[in-house]
Amino acid sequence: MKLYCLSGHTSRPCFVLRFKGTTIMLDCSLDVSTLLHFLPLPLIQGGRLCELPGWSPAAPGAQRLDEELCECSGRVFVDSEPEFAIPELDMMDMSEVDVLLISNYHCMMALPFLTEYTNFRGVVYATEPTLHLGRLYMEELVDYIQQCPSQKRASKWKRQLNYLPPPLREAIRPSEWRQIYSKHDIDSSLAKICCVGFNEIKDIFGALKATPVSSGYAIGSCNWILTSHHHKISYLSGTSTLTTHPRPMEKSPLKDSDILIMSSLTQIPMANPDVKIGEFCVNAATTLKNGGNVLVPCYPSGITYDLFECLSSHLDTIGLGGVPLYFISPVAASSLAYSNIYAEWLSSGKQSKVYLPEPPFPHAELIRSNRLKHYPGLHEGFNKEIRSPCIVFTGHPSLRFGNVVHFLEIWGKSSSNTIIFTEPDFGYLEALAPHQPLHMKVSYCPIDTSLSFSQANKLIRELHPQHIVTPDQYTAPPVMMPHCTDLVIDPEYHPLTFKKAEVLTLPIKREFEQLDLDPQLAESLRPTEVRPGLAVAMLSGSLVSRDNHFKLTPAFNPVDNPLHFSEETKPSPLVKPVTSPTYLWGNLDVFELRDSLHQKGLMDAKVENVPNGFIIHIPSEDTLIQIDQTSTHIMCSNEILRNKIKESLIKCLAKI
Repeated sequence: MKLYCLSGHTSRPCFVLRFKGTTIMLDCSLDVSTLLHFLPLPLIQGGRLCELPGWSPAAPGAQRLDEELCECSGRVFVDSEPEFAIPELDMMDMSEVDVLLISNYHCMMALPFLTEYTNFRGVVYATEPTLHLGRLYMEELVDYIQQCPSQKRASKWKRQLNYLPPPLREAIRPSEWRQIYSKHDIDSSLAKICCVGFNEIKDIFGALKATPVSSGYAIGSCNWILTSHHHKISYLSGTSTLTTHPRPMEKSPLKDSDILIMSSLTQIPMANPDVKIGEFCVNAATTLKNGGNVLVPCYPSGITYDLFECLSSHLDTIGLGGVPLYFISPVAASSLAYSNIYAEWLSSGKQSKVYLPEPPFPHAELIRSNRLKHYPGLHEGFNKEIRSPCIVFTGHPSLRFGNVVHFLEIWGKSSSNTIIFTEPDFGYLEALAPHQPLHMKVSYCPIDTSLSFSQANKLIRELHPQHIVTPDQYTAPPVMMPHCTDLVIDPEYHPLTFKKAEVLTLPIKREFEQLDLDPQLAESLRPTEVRPGLAVAMLSGSLVSRDNHFKLTPAFNPVDNPLHFSEETKPSPLVKPVTSPTYLWGNLDVFELRDSLHQKGLMDAKVENVPNGFIIHIPSEDTLIQIDQTSTHIMCSNEILRNKIKESLIKCLAKI
């Protein structure tokens, strides 16, 4: 069994697993961290971002790059349409991938690059909420970039990394970065997805069975279990044991796995999600009391639903229930609608409300009471209805495109306003760098409900896997906290580790295979008792293999089926029909064999002990019989004598 690591981002995984003649891809994520190297795309041309000075390396021999690079507050950025790091799809021939298993909507953002730009012909499995919410994420991303397209296509800087200042110099393989796909690519790739439900078993060419079980991380998110007749592989990606709005994690199906592949642990190991949600509510309320506005860069679903619920409840408690909440996204209406129709994918508390009947999420009531208003963009009625102070949820969390860029230009000049970061994918200092100088307050409250290291170690103890496979980063403390030795996977589990573009051989070998026995062949068996309670039956048959299913059928007899041969290949009439063979078993008694040889006239046969067994030497015939625990060898050039020795051997062994 081999595991290929196609992604270097631990929370945006992509793996390929080869086992039992099948090739399985696990997730197909898009690395969005590359966005931080690019300038934001302003909604309105001619502002401050369009007037930044160009930058070019002063080193002799370097090309001029002032048309591609700009400087802002001591940092150098690429002035071009943003690009993304896709998985290492060139590590293998994608036409060999039989199936792609998607864990959640964050882990499918590179799907169009796989299905539309490679020769991938496999099947894609995902849950229904993952399919639809993943579509919203993709469409929002494309809409944000296309609504303010950049006319520049920078590429020269990628060939002169050595002349560039950090952090741009540390960019990993920028020549492989890609611009975003089109909406046509989205539709075409998502049409290839087959929807599955939790605990639904999918057969993979008869070799393996794939089963999704709830991971507790997001609506429709799952962990995948791959099973054969003798092995079990569990894949954990985006897993949470906390009580939030998705259906809780299922642990019992993951127990006693041969291999446990664990990725996507928390990106902020020192931050408690409950504490950060409390800080978010308090900071937002403080700004509102002082007459300021709150800006929340966010994705169109996920933790955003919980923020609506917690924030509205907190504002009601402190007497600010009249403050409006605005949700601005090209897919805002669809996201809010989908959240209320997937009741069976939610926690039991959310499900119970549906039968009252009530909407599972409080934001449905907030919309009815006009406390929460959603808009596809800034020019769709929002400009006429906005009133301050207010809270605006909009994207993109990278601050490189979308409506959030416009709000930063307007609200960033006032210190009474606050921007609150809740998404853990981007560091707030790097995200804000091209927007400096900024006067509005900044609050960093990253909320990541993924497994912490303590939760992961506890889960491993409960699941009892034989082997654990994790990214190399999980075996050493974070660089900024080298003394926090608890922020690792416990070394006592001896995890197998991998890095990007690495191939790992997993400690599973195929030793057994299950087969079906033809009823006719089974009826012909005649077991013989070899010791009390144990009977053995020898058989001969033809092994038929089809779609990784094996069946043993009666042996083909050419004499009984002469019509199956042409005249050239027809067997001779002298060929005898196939009869049931006789099988020998048991331990050979060398002294009994010597006595049998004496009875056949070989009086000089002598037994000699050797390290691995015995040797019977017959000097008069220049013959040796070598006997060890697993085999018997007769070294004799006289065919008549060989037959005598053979008869003696058969006489000394039991027969079936």
